[in-house]
Amino acid sequence: MSDIIQLLPDHVANQIAAGEVVQRPASVVKELLENAIDANATNIQLIVKDAGKTLIQVIDNGKGMSVTDARLSFERHATSKISSAEDLFQLNTKGFRGEALASIAAIAHVEMKTKRDDDDLGTLIKIEGSKVTEQEVVVTPTGTSIAVKNLFFNIPARRNFLKSDQVEMRHVIDEFQRVALVHADVSFSLYHNGTDVFNLPISNYRQRIVNIFGGKTNEKLVPVTEDTEIVAISGFVMKPEFAKKSSKEQFFFVNDRYIKSSYLNHAVSSAFDGLLKEKANPGYFLYLQVDPKTIDINIHPTKTEIKFDNEHDLYAIIKSTVKHSLGQFQIAPILDFQRDSSMDTPYSYQGKNIANPTIEVDRSFNPFEADQKGKSMSGGGIPKMSFKKNNDSWEGLYVGLESKMTHDSIDVSTIEVESEEVTGAFFESDEVVQEHVTLQVQNKYIISKIKSGMMVIHQHRAHERILFEEFLQHITVHQAVSQQLLFPVIIDVTKEELTFLNDIKSVLEHTGFVLSKLENEAIEISGIPAAIRNEQVAFIISDLLACVDESAIEDDSLHATLVAKSMAKSIAIKSGKPLTKQEQEDIVNRLFACKEPTITPTNKSIFITYNTNDFDKKLL
Repeated sequence: MSDIIQLLPDHVANQIAAGEVVQRPASVVKELLENAIDANATNIQLIVKDAGKTLIQVIDNGKGMSVTDARLSFERHATSKISSAEDLFQLNTKGFRGEALASIAAIAHVEMKTKRDDDDLGTLIKIEGSKVTEQEVVVTPTGTSIAVKNLFFNIPARRNFLKSDQVEMRHVIDEFQRVALVHADVSFSLYHNGTDVFNLPISNYRQRIVNIFGGKTNEKLVPVTEDTEIVAISGFVMKPEFAKKSSKEQFFFVNDRYIKSSYLNHAVSSAFDGLLKEKANPGYFLYLQVDPKTIDINIHPTKTEIKFDNEHDLYAIIKSTVKHSLGQFQIAPILDFQRDSSMDTPYSYQGKNIANPTIEVDRSFNPFEADQKGKSMSGGGIPKMSFKKNNDSWEGLYVGLESKMTHDSIDVSTIEVESEEVTGAFFESDEVVQEHVTLQVQNKYIISKIKSGMMVIHQHRAHERILFEEFLQHITVHQAVSQQLLFPVIIDVTKEELTFLNDIKSVLEHTGFVLSKLENEAIEISGIPAAIRNEQVAFIISDLLACVDESAIEDDSLHATLVAKSMAKSIAIKSGKPLTKQEQEDIVNRLFACKEPTITPTNKSIFITYNTNDFDKKLL
């Protein structure tokens, strides 16, 4: 019987490894940017076409590579970062496995140009599917330029699993931001399809955050600083009033490496207890410096998860540090230039002693004294009340009335008297018309009577379904009613959010919004749907941006559903709101006029029914 186990060819092994390292274009961006950082580059350019599907190019001014190093960099497990297993516990660089370039070269067309500062000429290497097709000497500036073209060209199945350009570009921007935020001493630029997306000069951490997330971010940041034997913490947290429902502004960096940690995220969230609205997530940019011996980075293919030796201590330190910073923010003195100076004590009275006021009362004053005439002011300056005596008694009002009634003749027939019109029915009936009866329970549920028993309706979910179908109809038919605003509403957004709003601008306008400007990291709204109020605009837009996910923007046809779903959830009446009888019945009637009254747009049940047999069984 022949042997069945065999060694895989190198190109097959590289493709398998690429499945872990390269999941999408953003994975290539991450690996190339980290390699540029490890090369001590101070200027890095990222050029992307078609969200990375066609081209991903990273150009840096780092130290470059020799001819031999350039060729070895595409071999598996070839790295300059470590030489022994002990080095894994003293890592101060981004990459160390030596799999990135080999994995990328196995599934794409790669072109590398590199030159060291001491060399006169550089090296050009072209690889297609792990096979070197060209290697020659070229003239190139100091540093390295790597262009990755036609990603997954030899794995069609993987390429078909890629999302739309909007989705993939969002992931590319996320990876770009994670690297740029932690390396403020390096200038970064990002170009997509020839458009300048980011241009970040060398700066400090605070300015880098502002350059990425917009100028209005500066006033939202609260500095956080703590230095202990276990960890040194620096960075910023967002003020509680600027917390969002999304977690896109949450960044942890450990030893200049972006990580994800739900445990440490809980530490920050617990420091905000009592300060955040429901379902709001705090924003933070925290930089942690720990001893490399106390962490293990090599536990995840993308190196975004880290194992800490002392997680409990880190949890306590982070929580107390953030809470201390928030406490300082709450009690810090400020200069109030809006203070009313008229409330200040005049200078002429500042040196005087405080004296109790004196009160004088005229104890002889009697307002019911009949013969009391207006008297002079009392000694205390209080005027006394005076009453004019009326000599005519009340009986005088009826004097002469009897004689007048006797001598004057009154024609009673000329007097018109209002009377109710009496209408009779052919058949007398004691039957009373029964109106539709509803009842609100706990300001959350509406109980309605049906033939078989009763129905319990969730008022928020019911209203959400009603509004969803209405907005969806307006978007489809283009017949939304808009009300113009006397003063336009201006909302600050990030560059990424501005790009998405541009994509769904037409959908928003079909719901009734009038977007007059979308530029300079801000949008101006001059008209809103008739169903919403002015103060709800910012909240609705914020919820819309928070609910953006891959499935929602993968296809342009889903934009309408996303907008209608988000707006309906934001505007729908909340649980806890008391409703009048008319409002309750209106919701019930409009709900059962919907095409799908049983579930919400997010597939949650809207109502349940109880049969009279159910009550009989309970009461046995």
